[in-house]
Formats: sequence, C-alpha cells, structure tokens
Amino acid sequence: MVEVDDNLKLQMNNFMVSTVSQGDIMTLDQKIYETVDSIKALKTKREFMLSFASDPYGFVNKWLISQSRDLKVMMNIEGDPEEERKADFYQKDWLKEGVCRYFYAKVQQRRAELERDLGVRQLGSSSTSVNNN
Repeated sequence: MVEVDDNLKLQMNNFMVSTVSQGDIMTLDQKIYETVDSIKALKTKREFMLSFASDPYGFVNKWLISQSRDLKVMMNIEGDPEEERKADFYQKDWLKEGVCRYFYAKVQQRRAELERDLGVRQLGSSSTSVNNN
C-alpha cells in the first residue's frame, strides 16, 4: 500500500490549528445553538397550538388543572383537585367559619381605616378618658 499526500487533510489540520479559525468555529457553534434552541421553542409552541385547536375545551381544562397544581406546589399547599371541583366541598362547616372570619377581619380593617380617616381615637390609645353624660 502506498500512502498519498492528501491536500484536504492538510488543509483541515491547518484550519483546526489556526486561532483565527477557532473564533469562527465558536461563532458558528453559537449560531447553531441559538438555531436549535429556536427550533425547540417553535416546536413546543406548535404542539401547544395544535393541542388547543384539536380540543379547546379539554385543553383549557387540562391547562387550568396543571396551573392549579403548579400553584399549589409553589405555595406548598396540599389538596385534592377532584374534590375541590365539586360543590359539596364548599358547603362544609370549616369553610363557613373561614368565610365569617374573613369578613370579620375585613370589617375590622375597614373600621380602622375609617376611624383613622375621621380622626377617632381608639380606646387605650389616649391618656385622657371621655365622659358620657
């Protein structure tokens, strides 16, 4: 077997060794990375739109369930989404008490705002007492 000089092989080695070429390679690598990333984003967007187009009602329901689950995970809340979907879940005694407490706190907050705006002193905050005759 006789070995023949390969001009292409020599040119490739010279190209790879050249520092100028290294910058070009890095630039092209970055462009390739950005293009692939863009393609992935467009593919995800296309799948999203196709899923929505094929079944809008089911898509929105699944999306809302997913968003609810993600919110609960982020806020570290536990619960059963299937149970919370039903009206019976909101008719329990603990919920009625929670609503009463919520409204009581809101009324107290509004009362404090009104008293502050009207300049009414709250009991215990003044050293003088008011006599009612």
